[in-house]
Amino acid sequence: MSGAGGKPFAEVDLAVVGAGIVGIAMAWAASRLGMRVALIDRHDRQIGASIRNFGMIWPIGQPSGLMPRALRSRELWLEAARVAGVWHEPVGSLGVAYCEDELAAMEEFAARHGGDGYQVQMLSPESAMERSAWLVREGLRGGLFSRTEICVDPRQAVAAMTRYLSTLERVDVRLGSPVVSVEHPVVRLASGATIAAERVAVCTGEETRLLFPEVYRGSGLTICTLQMMRTAPVPEGFGRLGPMLYAGSTLRHYRSFAGCPSVARVRERFARERPEFDRWGIHVMASQTATGELTLGDSHVYGEPVEPFLREEIDALVLGYLRTFLRPPEVRVVERWKGSYPKFMDARTEFVASPSAGVKVVNGVGGAGMTLSFALAEEVLRGWTS
Repeated sequence: MSGAGGKPFAEVDLAVVGAGIVGIAMAWAASRLGMRVALIDRHDRQIGASIRNFGMIWPIGQPSGLMPRALRSRELWLEAARVAGVWHEPVGSLGVAYCEDELAAMEEFAARHGGDGYQVQMLSPESAMERSAWLVREGLRGGLFSRTEICVDPRQAVAAMTRYLSTLERVDVRLGSPVVSVEHPVVRLASGATIAAERVAVCTGEETRLLFPEVYRGSGLTICTLQMMRTAPVPEGFGRLGPMLYAGSTLRHYRSFAGCPSVARVRERFARERPEFDRWGIHVMASQTATGELTLGDSHVYGEPVEPFLREEIDALVLGYLRTFLRPPEVRVVERWKGSYPKFMDARTEFVASPSAGVKVVNGVGGAGMTLSFALAEEVLRGWTS
């Protein structure tokens, strides 16, 4: 893929190194400002964290201070879906409670966050079943429905956005083009080619250490490793999942729920009853692709070195807990994978650094890359070009 007329640009306003979701967002935001852009990635297609996730645009998981960014990203996702042909379903999300402490936590969240951009409501067990017929009815005490979440298939979304960017007159997409150095204003490729760029955005996730090892080392970022699965398509005639689903285990994970004191009781019970969930950072969610596959997960292990091996124990824990709240017509796992991404262990939500004049490293969005990257890119560029 290359720029207008099939000729790569030798000079650009912005060179974006890394074509994952953060890089795609930076390239798109720059093109919307009328900038000439080069989007560069070492691989022939995206294979990293941007395709190894649930495909959840997930405002409900963001703390109230980040909701403006999350909702702006949602707005931009809907525009991207329209112009780039990204499959998407604005199905919302549904958290289901099977214990009194889970129900209390969801009720507290709904009461505390009637505003702040959240669009949530409590559902009776009957209303929750109407939203998702595959829920386990026995023991269901209620649910928390949110309207803001959008489901995409990350494999299709990232590929469609890359193809769309390659059709724009001002964007030169160079996949399979490893960058060996960034010495502003020159970006040097392994092929020997160079690109002169007024600005360079390095959006390479944990691979940032290859170009700017000192910057990465001093960032305070930690690697999070996850484990996930995908099933065969649910047979036709059985309907669809409906909202993206989660249950009590997820209340322990997202910062948006951390402000509810009643969540502490959920954490304490899981620590007593399911200590292995804390050991492996497990919380269980489900989403569905356009073709009917269910994406299931996941686990969170922090620190390095990252072990390359999948653990059957983790998959068994995820599937076992899934069956406590969801019974789809068929759960036959056909794909399993491990993913990793850098994130902060404290309240910081992104890492933006300027290692040299004209260069920014944009990193550290953690597990919220699909949700926040479009608006973050807009914010970074606005501050950079003003």
